[in-house]
Amino acid sequence: MCRVIVLVLAAAYAVALGFLAIGRFGLLGQEPDPVAAVPLVLLGTPWIWLVDRAPQQFWPWLAAMAPMPTLLLLAAVCRAMAAKRT
Repeated sequence: MCRVIVLVLAAAYAVALGFLAIGRFGLLGQEPDPVAAVPLVLLGTPWIWLVDRAPQQFWPWLAAMAPMPTLLLLAAVCRAMAAKRT
């Protein structure tokens, strides 16, 4: 079950990155949208508050990577639980 949760979170992260690319760069005939990163902000909520401590030029990149620590921590916990079971 834990592995399924990690895969669902990874898929949601990939979809949110896709929404960002489509909305930010106007891909697929879409108008550029300034709120295209909202799904990424929601997925990276615990870490997104640290982004404003970095220089402003790095904010878009750090915001796009904000869900990654959650995904890595969850994968590590799942791996530890699987190792404990065996």
